[in-house]
Amino acid sequence: MDLRIFTEPQQGASYDTLLAVAKATEELGFDAFFRSDHYLKMGDVDGLPGPTDAWTTLAGLARETRRIRLGTLMTSATFRLPGILAIQVAQVDAMSGGRVELGLGAGWFEAEHTAYGIPFPREKFDRLEEQLEIITGLWGTEVGKTFSYEGVHYRLADSPALPKPAQEKVPVLIGGHGAKRTPALAARFADEFNIPFASIEDSERQFGRVRAAAEEHGRAADDLIYSNALVVCVGRDDAEVARRAAAIGREVEELKENGLAGSPAEVVDKIGRYAEIGSSRIYLQILDLHDLDHLELISSRVQSQLS
Repeated sequence: MDLRIFTEPQQGASYDTLLAVAKATEELGFDAFFRSDHYLKMGDVDGLPGPTDAWTTLAGLARETRRIRLGTLMTSATFRLPGILAIQVAQVDAMSGGRVELGLGAGWFEAEHTAYGIPFPREKFDRLEEQLEIITGLWGTEVGKTFSYEGVHYRLADSPALPKPAQEKVPVLIGGHGAKRTPALAARFADEFNIPFASIEDSERQFGRVRAAAEEHGRAADDLIYSNALVVCVGRDDAEVARRAAAIGREVEELKENGLAGSPAEVVDKIGRYAEIGSSRIYLQILDLHDLDHLELISSRVQSQLS
């Protein structure tokens, strides 16, 4: 089971804070540092000092880290034109020496679009499909040849399809709870399917849909990695769990029900139950980014038992 650190910087984090978390991620032996792609806080937090851009952040971290994978859960297709996003991701991949992964989603948070003057289209899923076709098409075009695309929402003519990523293939992550179109997109484009904040039962059901869609598309179901994103709150004792839950404005029992919370043994046991239904990677949503002792505890008492 791979454990990856997943951050939500729109809730309030500077680049320096994210850098400290990324360095701890690397030093403590976690597999990757991922971040969300949002420009507006959610819920009852002040969000200070304000939003940071996902790919600007990852470009900086690409030069400040050496081992960990770097990526997004999920880049919003509404924020960027696909040709520009293909360039950005390829450049950051080169800056990192080939450690980037692209999670791409349709986008959903209308308020952040309104707040920053970003168009919020109605046909979000259709645009996502075209973006995936374009980005993978640009990266897959042989050097010296050109790429053209004629879609409903995007058109490219004689693109040189440059630059190329450092990796032969940048892993593409697709995720969500949708019963039909999401599994179909994953079957066509994804190297990894991620389901966020889902129960074991719902995860198993959605993994089954994706596996079936992959086989219908002519792929082996096991060609894809299946993963979960879950909030984490671990403590050495009940008091420490309660303190960490209070720090992120959550209740312990709710966290145990909907995430990974409790003692290291409790969390290891629940991760094992996700592994039983086919999940091989967990993105640990860390909401208190100043509590680096939390990461150390997870590394020494949870991750050590899984490896």
